[in-house]
Amino acid sequence: MIALLAGTVAALGADHAVIEVGGVGYLVQASARTLGRLVPDAAVRLQVETQVREDSITLYGFLEAAERDWFRHLTGVQGVGGRLALAILSTLSPAELFRAIAAEDRATLARAPGVGAKLAARLVTELRGVAPAGPVAAGQAAPALPSPAAAAREALSALANLGFRGPEAAAAVAAAEAALGDGAETAALVREALRRAAR
Repeated sequence: MIALLAGTVAALGADHAVIEVGGVGYLVQASARTLGRLVPDAAVRLQVETQVREDSITLYGFLEAAERDWFRHLTGVQGVGGRLALAILSTLSPAELFRAIAAEDRATLARAPGVGAKLAARLVTELRGVAPAGPVAAGQAAPALPSPAAAAREALSALANLGFRGPEAAAAVAAAEAALGDGAETAALVREALRRAAR
């Protein structure tokens, strides 16, 4: 089972990359978000999910642990295969996906190609409360980017402990993030969310 590839970006396609490791090229499916951060002929380190079927072995690659974790959760939902999970992750970042599910925002989920109203509702129902890990180092081709997911997750938890309902807390945190920016820490998000909720 392949879990990690560290090598060179040999080629890039619309929905995949070829990673050369020790003279062998591995075709890896990836989201548009990940592919957009890969540089031809540059070194890269991808976390990999391997799916084995009777007639094929498919590799899915991720620069961030958060995206890989969401891929795992998404493919655990009935009706969501690897390609559809990548389509969702190409449309929504892990942080946006987390906020949409926490707020039960089916319309945002349905922005992804292949996600209709029924599947959006199923995603909300089955993934409510999911909290994947944050990003990890991505290798030379794409340095790790700070993810707002962890701070937002902690702020949501804090508001829930204060008695806010899920959608109400998610809306307050989203507004706080919009005001403070993606790099805001948990404490600042909670203060801003409470200030806005008190208006």
